[in-house]
Amino acid sequence: MHNPLIDPAVVRRVTERRGGLGVFGRLDSRRTAHIVVDLQNGFMAPGAVAELPIARDIVPNVNRISDAVRRAGGLVVYIQNTFDEVAVRTWPVFFDHFCSPARRVRMIEAFTPGSEGHALWPDLDVRPEDLKVRKRRFGAFAPGASDLHEILQDRGIDTLIVTGTASQVCCESTARDAMMLNYKVFFVADGNATFTDAEHNATLTSMAYTFCDVRDTASVLTLLETQAAEPALA
Repeated sequence: MHNPLIDPAVVRRVTERRGGLGVFGRLDSRRTAHIVVDLQNGFMAPGAVAELPIARDIVPNVNRISDAVRRAGGLVVYIQNTFDEVAVRTWPVFFDHFCSPARRVRMIEAFTPGSEGHALWPDLDVRPEDLKVRKRRFGAFAPGASDLHEILQDRGIDTLIVTGTASQVCCESTARDAMMLNYKVFFVADGNATFTDAEHNATLTSMAYTFCDVRDTASVLTLLETQAAEPALA
């Protein structure tokens, strides 16, 4: 598990600007979705092409949040990194320049729908009522990436809890764009993972500065449990 730390200078700055590090004092759980980003075998399994070992450590926290969201009347959505023919054809900048030829082949093989790498990590507590959404870019809200925004809007969702991997790539990209689309976003400090504490904490600092409410799992669960105990909103 990472040792989460937000840059103290940023903590001081945002406290001066908005009165504290926290952003949202409550949430409406019935309008909340837990967005679980890319916790797939291709990122999670030992020896996988894009293995992020620390991502295996966050799964219990992810499952706890999913359970709390469901019990409070919210939605759980599993995002699956997808490198199908459309992704490869429409995103050559990534596939031709940010991967070696050998890695390009392995990444496409791993994240093609139907492959073992594309499947969700088996330790995730996926329920029949949960949704699965494929994305063709790092950020789920990027143009052409997925239909996540339309799905959430159809369900009246206005608040997102983001967990997954990698912190500074797909999770950060998804969270940034979500805030710009006017979602209230909670970024879970001990529910996201990447290679090193330095990379993870750089993302937490950026998210806390002006994009998300950065909280740990316990704090998010408290918000959800408090909401679940309240009468339904009109």
